[in-house]
Amino acid sequence: MAFKFRTFWKSKEAQINTLEGIIAATIMIGVLVFAVQATSLTPLTSSTANAHVEAQLNSIGQDIMTSLDHSAYKQDSNLKKAVIGWNGDQYVWNSTHYVSTDDENLTLSGSVQEILEFTVTENGIAHNLQYTFTTLDGDIRTESYIYNGDPSDNAVIISRKVLISNTDLTNATAFSSDTGIPDVDAATDFYNIIDVKLTMWRM
Repeated sequence: MAFKFRTFWKSKEAQINTLEGIIAATIMIGVLVFAVQATSLTPLTSSTANAHVEAQLNSIGQDIMTSLDHSAYKQDSNLKKAVIGWNGDQYVWNSTHYVSTDDENLTLSGSVQEILEFTVTENGIAHNLQYTFTTLDGDIRTESYIYNGDPSDNAVIISRKVLISNTDLTNATAFSSDTGIPDVDAATDFYNIIDVKLTMWRM
């Protein structure tokens, strides 16, 4: 009887040990799976540092565009003023000013220049500001207002749409000739919609 009891107890103890081993192995596998999923990085994905930089740039860009796109009652926003006041020139940052690529003596001024110099150039952030619009053929065309090179893979893009009417322009014919932005509906006051894109990246 004592032998049978001892055998029974050893059998139960072995089963408990086996069960504990299975539970421990399951927990370890679960921890490993969670850790791999939480920190998995491959050559095709951004590093944690890059993701943090992108988040910062996106936040800065959103603040810039929101500020420029704000308009007081019955007044145009600074973003719209920049669009309708554009003469087609492309500007680049030369470490001190935004200068025209056609005439280095011509520098950019206004709200766009001020906010970009204060928040972007002083912090060493490369950036482009481009206008995308519809042509008379229905194609999409992009022209650079400010261009500082090709963006990196971790660049962020923030955009705002600006509605232009004929009544917004002093001379619609001259504006179209200078900028290449056409009046897509000559039968109405609607002129075009400009998608203003701010692209930012760390060098």
